[in-house]
Amino acid sequence: ASMAGGALGLYRRILLLHRALPPALRALGDRYVKEEFRKHKAAGPAEAQRFLREWEAMLIQQQINEDKQKLGEKTVYGIRLTEEKLKDFRDEQIGQLKELMDETTKPHQKIPVSKDSEHKT
Repeated sequence: ASMAGGALGLYRRILLLHRALPPALRALGDRYVKEEFRKHKAAGPAEAQRFLREWEAMLIQQQINEDKQKLGEKTVYGIRLTEEKLKDFRDEQIGQLKELMDETTKPHQKIPVSKDSEHKT
C-alpha cells in the first residue's frame, strides 16, 4: 500500500484540526477528507507522494489560519488555490472543488451531520 505510513498520521492530524471548525464545516470537511483519502488508497507511488504533499501543505496553511484566529485576526477557512495549481487538477477534481464550493456557500444552509463524520483519533 503506497499510502501507508505517513498517510494515517496526516489523516488524523487533519481530522483533529477540523475540530476547530464550526460543526457544519467540520462535518463537510471530514466527509471530504475521508472520501479523498479512500480514493487515493491504491494510488501509485508518485501520485501518492503528490497527494500527501498537497494535503500536508493545506494542513500547514490551516494551522497558520488557526494561529491568526487565536491572535484575534479574522477567521479564514481553507486556502486560495493559484491558477497554476488549478491547471494541475484533473476534471474530476475541479468538479469536486465546485461541489465543495457550492455546499459551503449556500446561504443559511445547514449541512447534515452523520454519525459517519464523527471520527476517533
